[in-house]
Amino acid sequence: MAYRSFEELEVWKRSCQLAVEVYLALKNCREFGLRDQMNKAAVSIPSNIAEGAERDSVKEFIHFLHIAKGSAAELRTQFYITEKIGILTPIVTQPLITETKEISSMLQGLINFNKSKNKT
Repeated sequence: MAYRSFEELEVWKRSCQLAVEVYLALKNCREFGLRDQMNKAAVSIPSNIAEGAERDSVKEFIHFLHIAKGSAAELRTQFYITEKIGILTPIVTQPLITETKEISSMLQGLINFNKSKNKT
């Protein structure tokens, strides 16, 4: 699982794509506060992966991975809300919810890997 740059991480690539999909799904949304919050949460996921990867320690990387995981949970919650209030349909939200769950799982795997690596 060694990598030279965060751009090589599949979880970073997928979370960047998720951020693009969120922006596109909400481009016509007039609920500006919710739209902006969701866009920020979506962008926060790959941004924190990148920031953590560029830090000088495994401990800091793990910290930023936890922040990214929290942003994924925040975004998933917001998908549920937008669906319930009719901003987005289940056809739009369900694949995005699934993707946030998969990204969260990938982040947890990367956290676990780095924790075990840090013990040796």
